[in-house]
Amino acid sequence: MNPGFWSNKRVFITGHTGFKGSWLCLMLQSLGARVAGYALEPPTQPSLFSLARVGELVESTTADIRHLDMLCENMHAFRPDVVFHMAAQSVVLTSYEDPVDTYSTNVIGTVNTLEAVRRMRRPCVVVNVTTDKCYENKGWVWGYRECDTLGGRDPYSNSKACAELVGQSYRDSFFPPDRFGEHGVAIASARAGNVIGGGDWTARQLIPETIAAFVKAQPVMLRHPDAVRPWQHVLDCLAGYMRLAEALAEDAPGYAGEWNFGPADADSRPVSYIVESLAAEWGIEQPWKPDAAIHAPEERQLRLDVSKAANLLGWSSRLSLDEGLRWVAGWYRQYHRGADARALCRDQIAGYFERAGSRKP
Repeated sequence: MNPGFWSNKRVFITGHTGFKGSWLCLMLQSLGARVAGYALEPPTQPSLFSLARVGELVESTTADIRHLDMLCENMHAFRPDVVFHMAAQSVVLTSYEDPVDTYSTNVIGTVNTLEAVRRMRRPCVVVNVTTDKCYENKGWVWGYRECDTLGGRDPYSNSKACAELVGQSYRDSFFPPDRFGEHGVAIASARAGNVIGGGDWTARQLIPETIAAFVKAQPVMLRHPDAVRPWQHVLDCLAGYMRLAEALAEDAPGYAGEWNFGPADADSRPVSYIVESLAAEWGIEQPWKPDAAIHAPEERQLRLDVSKAANLLGWSSRLSLDEGLRWVAGWYRQYHRGADARALCRDQIAGYFERAGSRKP
């Protein structure tokens, strides 16, 4: 990642009020970027966006990604150099309960974002954020590569596969890389693993549920303790998105396309490992119990092959899973002792830049 690239860059983020969006705003603002965000109100209460007072640092618009005219008006007025499309309904279990909202947000929201870019008619770099769950999951013990088949059985995963196809269609139809000199728009998609970090209060997600239980000195109920996922710290994930945007700006035809961002394969671990590791940091002796209730099905095994990003972007996770979990536990423990959320984030961002050898300019 090149911190100097972001100084005075105009960056438009959809979904900036969410967990990852809030961290990205703070990360970019610390590098001197000018950031505008477009999203609904924060999706959780409490929220990192509110506690870290992110709205004071960015130009924030509260609106629905499905409202094309409003999105076009805001994007055109801001005239971004870079667009990160992150607005989404991102919870698998919620997608079973409300598939219509999930599809309309994740698919039409992506159409609207790329259409707003098309109507803007100016050079721009676009990173379309989807998920590792966009692949047709075959239960492999090896990682999925960018060329593997898209799919997804549950509505969330399937909607993100659809969003990938939308991105590919807009790129091929309106912004072909071999005609970049004519249109000046570079589009790539980013498929990240399970992201962990401080300040996440998303309902029905592992880290928020675990921390909530630990605060009450109770064990967390686990639906699928043996399910394996590619876990990575939020700062590693966002550094990957940013490195991809930098590469697109340098060589759009060379980097347009699909990219996985995840941990080393050894850090693809079962859910129970995550909870037990956090418990060791928190001082909880009996951290979890199996949830005997019947739940909607979820995939048991998911891994990512990130060799393309490593070899071509020079990107890899700087924090091991165990280090990342220590950062997560430390963030929440200090927050519950009264520390300021923005200060906690800024300290970890500065520490990450130092770890990655990417000091601020």
